[in-house]
Amino acid sequence: MKNSSRGKSPSRFHIVVDAADRLTVEEQETLVEVLHRRLAGRRRVELAADIRAGQREFEQGALRPTTPDEIMKEILS
Repeated sequence: MKNSSRGKSPSRFHIVVDAADRLTVEEQETLVEVLHRRLAGRRRVELAADIRAGQREFEQGALRPTTPDEIMKEILS
């Protein structure tokens, strides 16, 4: 494990990557699968929270129904 040119200790990310390099190929594949499932779970939680927030905003009158064409016009303007 190499330190950066400024003498700082390696980041946690680099420590994890270096540790993963020491795993067998099968262990690395399992690690990738586990991380993929965890990331998908986190994304689902974030998406659900965004949906709930949007629903609250709509219920409070902060949003209005909009067609995809209206959204695209706003984005492109």
